[in-house]
Amino acid sequence: MAGGGRGVAVVTGAGRGLGRQIAEALLRDGFVVALLGRTREPLEQTERSFADAALVVPTDVTEAESVAAAFARVVDQWGRVDVLVNNAGSFGPQGDPDEVSVEDWTATLAVNLTGSFLCAREAFRVMKRQDPQGGRIINNGSISAHVPRPGSVAYTASKHGVTGLTRALALDGRRYSITCGQIDIGNAATELTAGFAEGALQPDGSRRPEPTFDGTHVAEAVLAMARLPLGVSVPSMTIIASGMPYGGRG
Repeated sequence: MAGGGRGVAVVTGAGRGLGRQIAEALLRDGFVVALLGRTREPLEQTERSFADAALVVPTDVTEAESVAAAFARVVDQWGRVDVLVNNAGSFGPQGDPDEVSVEDWTATLAVNLTGSFLCAREAFRVMKRQDPQGGRIINNGSISAHVPRPGSVAYTASKHGVTGLTRALALDGRRYSITCGQIDIGNAATELTAGFAEGALQPDGSRRPEPTFDGTHVAEAVLAMARLPLGVSVPSMTIIASGMPYGGRG
């Protein structure tokens, strides 16, 4: 493959958290990786240990022109895109639906759903036209795409939308050897879940401690998906902390 032994990957939200762990796992495995995110400095922190195998590309995934410019730079650098990991996301506002402002609703969907679409659109465009044709898109969903947490209407709706996006991309990509799958994550240890060990809000109004797990296992799961040949598809994968109140949310 052009660019690296495993191929060329693009990871959004690569400056911190799961995005950084996913990018580092891909880099260690031999991919060259474009690191996309809003802020340059955390992207450069991700890049430092990987010399010329990582490319820092500050990008606002909610802006079509910014996303298009990012993918143009990746193609200019390495000639193709083999894997896109749509990881950038925001939990958004918390509260009852009547307490959520239209502005906060719109901002959450702009990152989680529109951002995933804009990056997938550019990746699809490149993968459709490159030689050899094809590639893999991996969307970061959430178990909130199955069962919501209380007070998370914008986040939950956006992640259900990501599931629809994943399925549509998988269908439309068939003729071009473009596969699309989704990883739905529950309680990986991130800034978002930092307070879960002390107590997370449950549907009955109580707060109960919930288990979390190391995000490196998410990175390993994404890497396993990324390494598959294009003749093999993983439409969906769910990875959660054992013992968390997933069924019925407690």
